[in-house]
Amino acid sequence: MNELQNKVCVVTGGAGSIGLESARLFLEEGARVLLVDLEAEALSAAARELGGRNIACSVADVSRAGDTRAYLDKAVASFGKIDVLFSNAGNAGVIAPIAEYPDEVFDRVQAVHVRGAYNACKYGLPRMNDGGSIIITSSVAAFRGDPGVTAYITAKIAQIGLMRCVAREAAPRRIRVNTIHPGPTDNAFQADLESNLGAILKCDATAMFNELIPLGRHAAPREIARSVLYLASDQSSFTTGTTLSVTGGMAG
Repeated sequence: MNELQNKVCVVTGGAGSIGLESARLFLEEGARVLLVDLEAEALSAAARELGGRNIACSVADVSRAGDTRAYLDKAVASFGKIDVLFSNAGNAGVIAPIAEYPDEVFDRVQAVHVRGAYNACKYGLPRMNDGGSIIITSSVAAFRGDPGVTAYITAKIAQIGLMRCVAREAAPRRIRVNTIHPGPTDNAFQADLESNLGAILKCDATAMFNELIPLGRHAAPREIARSVLYLASDQSSFTTGTTLSVTGGMAG
């Protein structure tokens, strides 16, 4: 316990399952947390679920520099300089052959995942304490090349490149920067993806993924959150520039 006592943590995508469970663990470990999400109603519900103590909220589009500066400034104004910056916001795009892939969807996926993480790092580092941690949610998809998932896989691979550059730049300040790569997780995001994929492939996509995972099941969001906590805490004090896979053994 108390792995994050009095630490200031920012969680984007805070109303989603992985963001919410990570914030819950951060609070249990003594942190003060700013939750960030695009949807005000979902954000308020998440804050209520977490109890409201040591929590602040900010509605933001993470792809926008102005929104990013605003949520970071709110974190500092509410709690002080930032110790942990968890860039977790994401969107799925669609599944389609590249010749038919909608340009606007491709651009929006890059904006949320890549520009969102870039903005968090660019504007977050000047507002962070030395010795802190930046965590970017990538995916097992970053190690794959599945057909029809062009936008999502491209974005998830790009996040690794961003992480490695920023890890080198932030090292003199002892700020660690890593990506976490969840495999299929039991949440609404994955369920929607599997519903769409199953309709295209005419199969039970959930069962198909479970067959690809040596442990034979999807992760629970809290299982992913425990790995996020490792990267956020001093337990990972010598871990930076690293891709941490939390996939149940699913091959890339």
